Amino acid sequence: MTIPRVPTVSVTDLPTEPGSRTVLLDVREVDEWELGHAPGAQHIPIIDVPARTDEIDIDAEVFVVCRQGGRSIVVVEFLNSIGFDAYNVDGGMVAWQQAGLPLISDGDPGSAKIY
Repeated sequence: MTIPRVPTVSVTDLPTEPGSRTVLLDVREVDEWELGHAPGAQHIPIIDVPARTDEIDIDAEVFVVCRQGGRSIVVVEFLNSIGFDAYNVDGGMVAWQQAGLPLISDGDPGSAKIY
């Protein structure tokens, strides 16, 4: 059995230019999102993605993130199969936090965490 190559990017190589046509799509569950997420990320839990693709900019590069990269691979494969330009964020939000990238939380200020 052959697994198709999924386009992947590391957290340190994500585009950060203001005004660029990019979306950081977080597909983790609501409780994971509430603990901590990337500023400016769009949240659609994995189970809801097929029904909510109209909420994702089809003209943007879509960088999909989950906790460690398993769920995001599935979403990237799905989005690319229906015409999106999607990439898996290697290592997910765990790698994001390890790289010291900013996190925000829906809870207490300063309490954002992934692990």
